[in-house]
Formats: sequence, C-alpha cells, structure tokens
Amino acid sequence: MAQRAIIKQLLPHLYLIDDAGESTCYLIEGKTHAMVIDTANGWEDLRAIVEGLTQLPVIVVNTHGHGDHILGNVYFDEAWMHPADFELAEMFMGYAKEEMEKYGLKPCPLKPLSIGQVFDLGGLELEVVPLQGHTPGSIGLLDRQDRILFTGDGVNTHLWMQLDGCSSIAELREMLLALKAQHGSEFDYILHGHDKGLREAAVVDQLIQGCDDLLAGRREKDKPYHYFDGECLQHPISDVEGQVIVYTEERL
Repeated sequence: MAQRAIIKQLLPHLYLIDDAGESTCYLIEGKTHAMVIDTANGWEDLRAIVEGLTQLPVIVVNTHGHGDHILGNVYFDEAWMHPADFELAEMFMGYAKEEMEKYGLKPCPLKPLSIGQVFDLGGLELEVVPLQGHTPGSIGLLDRQDRILFTGDGVNTHLWMQLDGCSSIAELREMLLALKAQHGSEFDYILHGHDKGLREAAVVDQLIQGCDDLLAGRREKDKPYHYFDGECLQHPISDVEGQVIVYTEERL
C-alpha cells in the first residue's frame, strides 16, 4: 500500500498522484493504453501504484530530466524524454545510484521523443509541445480532448529559473509567447509537476507578464529567495503567496 502517494481522480480517465507534496505525476487512460506523465522521486513503487489504477499497457513520458520527475523510472521498462535532457537525467540518476543499488534497482532506458510527436492512447491523443526554459528539454503534453496541457515544471506557478541550465528570462518569454500563439486556443487548463488539481490556463499570461516586468526593470515587489543551493530572487506573478518566477540577476 502506498505510504507517500496521495491519489486524486480528476476525471474518469485521469488521476493525479502527489508524491508527499514533493512532486506530482499523472496517469491518463485511453481505450487501449495509459500514460504516466513523470515518475516522481522513486521512494515508492510507482508501477505498482499505477497497476492498481489501470489494467492497460502503460507508456511513461518524462517532461524533463530533474530528479523529482524521473527517479521513479526505475520501476518501469522504458521512458520517453526529450534528448536535450538526457545528460541532466543521467546526472540525477547518478546521484541516486547508491540508494537504488540497495534495492536492486537501476535506471530504465530512455527513448528520444520529438516535438510534434503524438501518442495515441486509443481515442485520446497527446501531442508533445516545446516548453524549454526551466531545462533545455522541457516539454508539455497537449490533450486536446480534455483541453488540458500537462506542463511538468516548464509552465509552473512557482517557476524555478535560477538553476544551472535554465534559459534567460527573455528566452522564457519567447517560449511562452510561442506556446500561446500556437496552442493557446487548444487548452483551458494546465496540470504542472507540483500541482494539486486543474489550474486555469491564465497562468501562461501571468508568467508572460512576469517576464515583461522583469525585463522592464519593474522589480520593486521582488524579495530574496532561499533554496538548497543558496539565495536568489523571486518575482510575484499574482497576488497569491508563492506564485513567483525565481531568478538570478544573470538571467535578465
């Protein structure tokens, strides 16, 4: 029985799996296949949890290569990821190698996905869309039927842009504008990699405005931000506490 995972059914064919508040992955079912979107931290057997929710064959897709979204890959036979994040994923798997070996686990092979690739789950399709910024290989999965965009950390109400490998704020803005122009009319909701439920797509506009503010020097409301690797800055994108773009001066 799961000790960490909090499972919430969002639609008859869609489950949110919250890994102890640390990251969120999703299970979505079509008629012939199911998809696991991200695999969380790997502390529990995610495959066993998923098999308790669906009997369909499962496809695993990682939205990007950070550890809290891929370490559960060890319970599956293979996973799809954008190749621009392969090196990042290998690094995080390396950090966890000693712990994995205690339990006889090892990373599964990664399969390279491409922008525009479509996964057909049987009556429900998910298209890969580019969300590079948080990482070079960040992608989203667009479910036009349910009008949902699964975004990992690429579009997030608490968006980290301060890490090594993150793009500039200008490049983030360019990605968000392209997303809105190309796919904005095709989704009403997002589900990001740390979410608790369906969120209005307006977060895309909030992030664009946040980028505009930062690039124009409108930073009077910004505050220091402490994280595991030090201190940087946070810029609010709404009046809700914690809805911010986290950044460094070097990213401007």
